[in-house]
Amino acid sequence: MRQELQSLPKTLAEDVAKNLVMVARLLDEDPEKAYGYARVALRLASRVAAVREAGGFAAYGVGKYAEALKEFRAARRMTGSAELWPLMADCERGLGRPEKALAMAGEPEVQRLDKAGQVEMRLVAAGARRDMGQADAAVVTLQSPELASNAVHPWTARLRYAYADALLAVGREGEARDWFAKALEADQAGTTDASDRLAELDGVQFTDALVEDDDEAEGRDQGQDGAAAGGEAQAGGGAEKAEKPE
Repeated sequence: MRQELQSLPKTLAEDVAKNLVMVARLLDEDPEKAYGYARVALRLASRVAAVREAGGFAAYGVGKYAEALKEFRAARRMTGSAELWPLMADCERGLGRPEKALAMAGEPEVQRLDKAGQVEMRLVAAGARRDMGQADAAVVTLQSPELASNAVHPWTARLRYAYADALLAVGREGEARDWFAKALEADQAGTTDASDRLAELDGVQFTDALVEDDDEAEGRDQGQDGAAAGGEAQAGGGAEKAEKPE
């Protein structure tokens, strides 16, 4: 990215860089703000591939799939890289075109992806199958040497999780539970909710202690208010009785 920004005047390059840093920093925790910074960077330097790519990620993060696809395509034209291909296919899914996403999974660009990119493409293809109502085909799509491997990579947890979810969708609950457990085992970064899915399958229910405490406190307050109101009512009744003889 730094090399690409060197083509810009120094002051402009610094402004663009600051916005791109904010996009990267906020993309997960505040996608809307990240999108705002990306729009600023695009206004400043739309001819820089890194800016178009950042704009694509930011738009993707807030569900603006048409815009994201446009930016990803522009970045790909500028760089000639295939690494954005799975994201472009997932944008097609987001736009309600799973058939297009599935077709992209069979294009030559997939062979140019590294292992992580190929796994990502497989995940997108399986999602497209499910979008099309082909749940059994989604299961088959995810079956691969990467899934069968015991080695743990950054994408392993997500692949196992997707397979477990696909198995559950076709009623293979026992196998799904096993794969959710395998996903949890590989999920050192906590990128999935595999533990919650396991608990759900096992019939375990969690109670939020904070909510429970709040409810109990509210109940006590209401009880005290009721007692106070009752005391006032009794006092009022006594006053009425005292006035009647007059």
